[in-house]
Amino acid sequence: MHVTAQSVQTVDRRVRKTKQALVRALLALMDKRHFREITIADIVREADVNRGTFYRYYRHKEELLEDAIDTVIKDLIEAFREPYKNCDTFTPRDITASSIKIFDHVAQYANFYTLIAKSHTLPVLYERIYDQLKKLYMHDFTICDSDGKIDKEIYASYQANAVIGMILDWIRGGFRHSPSYMAEQLQLILHFEWCKAVYRTNRNPDHRR
Repeated sequence: MHVTAQSVQTVDRRVRKTKQALVRALLALMDKRHFREITIADIVREADVNRGTFYRYYRHKEELLEDAIDTVIKDLIEAFREPYKNCDTFTPRDITASSIKIFDHVAQYANFYTLIAKSHTLPVLYERIYDQLKKLYMHDFTICDSDGKIDKEIYASYQANAVIGMILDWIRGGFRHSPSYMAEQLQLILHFEWCKAVYRTNRNPDHRR
């Protein structure tokens, strides 16, 4: 049997399409109930494929969850890049709240993030998101006015952890604020001139009155 490059590409597209359907099905189901309550029968019914198709690509639903996590992280990266995707240069002060989409992304996958935040998989997911965001800072940005004194890797680590910290606190707080409010707060933080700020330590009892 002669196998052409075109036939291989067709098979590859079919495989990707099937896997994407299974991932979408799992994410849709996770928007309604807890992962542990979801069965493989539920997933294949939602994806409109047979059970054999599922087992052709995955041994169990946890493997599918891994693919789902990859999908969510990819979407997270796209949302993160939104404020500067069409810019050659920019400053944090130029960013508008409406251009910040990362919190809309988290809200879109709210049940998914809540599940991860409350499960033993949180450290693994945190590391994966942290690594991706740090790579984005390292790859996407060059600090133009630091005179070369700021260590880029340390800067990338600081920024990535700051973003993840806001997201995790928002999740653990039960999404008590809207995505637009979170975006506005991040905008205010980015606009704040840290080097010119003056802080009161609040350690002096006279200042607590």
